[in-house]
Amino acid sequence: MRVLKCNTNMDEATMDAIVHAAEDIAAGKLIVYPTETVYGIGADVYNQKAVKKVFMAKNRPFDMALSVAVADKKMIEDIAEINENAEKLIDAFLPGPLTIIIKKNPLISDMVTSGSQKVGIRIPDNPIALELVRRCGPIIATSANLHSHKDATSAEMAVDELGDNIATYLDSGASTIGKPSTIVWLNGNEVEIIRQGAISIKDILGVVDC
Repeated sequence: MRVLKCNTNMDEATMDAIVHAAEDIAAGKLIVYPTETVYGIGADVYNQKAVKKVFMAKNRPFDMALSVAVADKKMIEDIAEINENAEKLIDAFLPGPLTIIIKKNPLISDMVTSGSQKVGIRIPDNPIALELVRRCGPIIATSANLHSHKDATSAEMAVDELGDNIATYLDSGASTIGKPSTIVWLNGNEVEIIRQGAISIKDILGVVDC
């Protein structure tokens, strides 16, 4: 286990830390990375053994799907089907504290989605997270805490929760928002708020057609 200091100025030390974390992900290991909401556990979404490690590290039930972090809209199009309402929410709120649940394509395994044919996707508004995802491709995006415990808003909290289950912690200080993303399920023209988070329901409904 190693804790690497980094900052959003993206200096040389930060870039080196991101490279180390990316190497761990490529090797099938778990890392913790900062986002604007809370700290998250990262792993290769295409590596089933690594995805299983995420569930085990968190003591998370295997029937509770994991979300995926991407770096841009093109990366979403590679793994899921963007409908009209998804397009509007992406343009309005991403990068930002919003997770959109839409239909997945077969590249995303059923282990990630707990057997569901839909997947939760977000683009974090944090330059460290975005650079990491650009280097690795889509990665797991689940909070860096034990299941049902308080979300980690600092690397120290994540270390206390997860310890040696994580190969590398990227520490950039306290999360700027400190509360989870809002989760929205888009089922055709239907819009369902699964979790109220940093973006209000009013703001969501002001953008989509439902």
